[in-house]
Amino acid sequence: MVEVAQKAAEAARTAGIGVEVIDLRTLVPMDTETVLQSVEKTGRVVIVTEAPRTAGFHSEISATIAEEAIEFLRAPIVRVTGYDAPYPPFTAIEDVYRPNPLRVAKAIKKVMAY
Repeated sequence: MVEVAQKAAEAARTAGIGVEVIDLRTLVPMDTETVLQSVEKTGRVVIVTEAPRTAGFHSEISATIAEEAIEFLRAPIVRVTGYDAPYPPFTAIEDVYRPNPLRVAKAIKKVMAY
């Protein structure tokens, strides 16, 4: 999802919105310090994952931010995820299931408009 996030970030930059993309290469241990520094700096968070919306690690990231940096948030955390449905068995519909730059760009606009 890093490539998807980077494409959306580039589109946002073209529209005059500065975006910071963090690639969490490991989840355990999670680079909490980098995430929290970004929240303090930007005041906004969009989490992108191809995992289903419910019960994913992205929820743990959101909880950590809420517990440790809520005072810095200027907008609600927005998650761009896969859907709460089985992953499609056919690559032809995989692109409909997975987040894409357009969905991420809409999330960026949403947190900026808050």
